[in-house]
Amino acid sequence: MKNSRHTIEQSQRILSPLGRIDVRTQFGGYSLAVEQVVFAVVREDELYLRACEGLQCYVIDKQIPQLIIQKRGMPVALNYFKVTDEIWQDEEQLCSLSQSALEGARHARLSKQSEQRLKDLPNLGLSLETQLRQVGISTVQSLRDAGAKSCWLRLKAVNKHLGINTLFALQGAISGYHQAALPEEIRQELQAWYLLALTQGALSDKPSG
Repeated sequence: MKNSRHTIEQSQRILSPLGRIDVRTQFGGYSLAVEQVVFAVVREDELYLRACEGLQCYVIDKQIPQLIIQKRGMPVALNYFKVTDEIWQDEEQLCSLSQSALEGARHARLSKQSEQRLKDLPNLGLSLETQLRQVGISTVQSLRDAGAKSCWLRLKAVNKHLGINTLFALQGAISGYHQAALPEEIRQELQAWYLLALTQGALSDKPSG
């Protein structure tokens, strides 16, 4: 992040009205997201906004460069457009364009989720999708709304052999991580919750995985 730190910090400062901006590695650079919705990318110390209807006319009029990455030795154009010096100099406009990019990304995400099945999420598969449906969780949005802990407790109520690994899998599905790649701080928080539930008698069986 060393070469891009200034751009990321500047983006977070200017775009703070959009909400808390989280940063993750993506596309050989870093993605900027609000509530897990990615709306911008920082790559090679440049900021790129996700394409949206509100940005399209500006992009065409100003001939804004598109983000190009190398994939298997071939150039691939992504649906992100560079924030030029002219835009940087007008913080109000940058914030407005970024808001449009965020709203467009949210709309696209909701549209995708309405078509996406639970089994398509990381870690789940057909078997866990079936189990979730049996306890009233049948859509991606209902899974996110309920949260990993609540969903796990529902599953545990009908399957006494359910263990902490399923809790990790559910959280990974919600957060977009493979279970093995779940951030350590999240794993520790879930482990603490699990142990607390044990001591409070919420679980009566030994965890089995």
